[in-house]
Amino acid sequence: MSTVRVTYRKSAIGYAWDQKATVAALGLRKLNHTVEHEATPSIRGMVHKVRHLVAVNGEPADSPAGVALLQDLAAESENAA
Repeated sequence: MSTVRVTYRKSAIGYAWDQKATVAALGLRKLNHTVEHEATPSIRGMVHKVRHLVAVNGEPADSPAGVALLQDLAAESENAA
């Protein structure tokens, strides 16, 4: 399974508590903090939920390039299974 680098890019202040909890569950503590995770369906879902706050492999997750990257990861994991 491939890995995905998730970077905390925008503060969660002013967003719902469940989005703050999702950021914390991803292991992100401070702005510009980067963590690596296996690209499992649960991690991809968490990134999708807070895509406006994070970047994936250096691309903003809510940009067209970031969305395409997440879709590629999903297709890759389906092919591996």
